[in-house]
Amino acid sequence: MGANSRLTIAAHALTWIGLYQRRGHDVATSEQIATSVNTNPVVIRRLLSELRRAGLVDSRRGAGAGWMLSRGLEAITLLDVYEAVEPGPIFALHRSPPDSECVVGHGIGPALTSVYGEIEATLRKELARTTLEGVLRDVLKAA
Repeated sequence: MGANSRLTIAAHALTWIGLYQRRGHDVATSEQIATSVNTNPVVIRRLLSELRRAGLVDSRRGAGAGWMLSRGLEAITLLDVYEAVEPGPIFALHRSPPDSECVVGHGIGPALTSVYGEIEATLRKELARTTLEGVLRDVLKAA
């Protein structure tokens, strides 16, 4: 099972747009963003559509079309991005109920539910502490 990179790609795209706007540009195209992310522009457009529904970006159509941040990088946390692109919990229980006659099958759901809840709460707390402004600062330090 591979790791999910949607949060990383979304954070990358938003941080890139923020830097691009600071450098005097109004809007960024999905092609420009895709070049930085090294993916297909269609992937970026789909992700940006989700971010638009969450109120993190706006788009402009027609001449000068492209994407812009809805608010500054300092006002967008990784939790905001996570909630926009990862609608479900980190971990899930079985897709179909396990054998309730089995002692493990009967008790595995309740045993893991509280652990998963604590992990989710810790993740959300940490993501809420990190703004995309902080991400950009760290990116620029590393460059």
